[in-house]
Amino acid sequence: MVKIGIIGATGYAGVELLRIALRHPGVQVAALSSVSFEGKAISEVYPNLKDICGEVLADEDTVIEKSDVVFASLPHGLCEPLAKKCLAKDVLFIDLGADFRLQEEADYNEWYGLSYNEPALHEASTYCIPELHREALKTAKIIGNPGCYPTSIGLALAPALKDGIVDPNSIIIDSKSGVTGAGRGLTQTTHYPDCNEAFSPYKIAAHRHTPEIEQTLSELAGQKLFVTFVPHLLPVNRGIVSTIYASLKGQAELDELIAAYQAFYHDEPFVRILDKGKAVNLKNVRMSNYCDISLHLDPRTGRLILVSAIDNMVKGAAGQAIQNMNIACGLPETSGLDMIPPAF
Repeated sequence: MVKIGIIGATGYAGVELLRIALRHPGVQVAALSSVSFEGKAISEVYPNLKDICGEVLADEDTVIEKSDVVFASLPHGLCEPLAKKCLAKDVLFIDLGADFRLQEEADYNEWYGLSYNEPALHEASTYCIPELHREALKTAKIIGNPGCYPTSIGLALAPALKDGIVDPNSIIIDSKSGVTGAGRGLTQTTHYPDCNEAFSPYKIAAHRHTPEIEQTLSELAGQKLFVTFVPHLLPVNRGIVSTIYASLKGQAELDELIAAYQAFYHDEPFVRILDKGKAVNLKNVRMSNYCDISLHLDPRTGRLILVSAIDNMVKGAAGQAIQNMNIACGLPETSGLDMIPPAF
């Protein structure tokens, strides 16, 4: 039984981790922490956990001391000291924030305005979308859990870039996310009267996930890539739909492209390639660790249109973190993640 702790357990991703962990057959929740609610029971903060989990929120050191694996769901800039403590105690550290996602410190400095205070930690860390980087987890001690947008985009484009199907310099990405992607903190943009019955782009060509997206796609393409990425805010609680446009390198039939995607993801339990003529729907992945992908061809323009859907709180955050833990700890990869999406 793997003892896990969650630092930042009262944020949206943190409590989603707890929800999944509580029904994981190979996991025991050892400790939880929250700076904002320390000393309170988690069920006081989230009444849905009444009579299910009454763990009292402790301090960060207590979580590290009691755990084999520590998950951190915190704002960027806070995780280096925690990772250092975990490494010293041989505790696996999984960061759901941005501190261990970017390979280049210059990118972190440019997009997050901070530097690496502990460069050795970053050299020892592993960034992992499981379907694309699984082998790197075998010796991992610090795992940078991918962002939600980069997950939906990386999985959608991986076969097209690896197999040279599209021109890598032609990629345009249009993504839409539910409001939970902004976190639990209150902002004017996510205030109910402002986001309900509304739909708008935000941080156009300036979103912090851009360098992570480009890092993943560059690795897949084998060359440095720059993409146009525009996120939008959907008036729903959870989920991401990414619509991606790219020019084909040559002639191709849609049936062939779908077959190539099905072959690429043949052994992946959480990636579902839709049949010809079908398009993804956010509701079909909600509350699950699935990523649905549909392919469409525009013969007039010679463009491939890829559409992917994930639950940003599960496959885009907590579920993927559990999937990474399962692999790193030698547990069945699907353990605790066999949730069936609700039909409505």
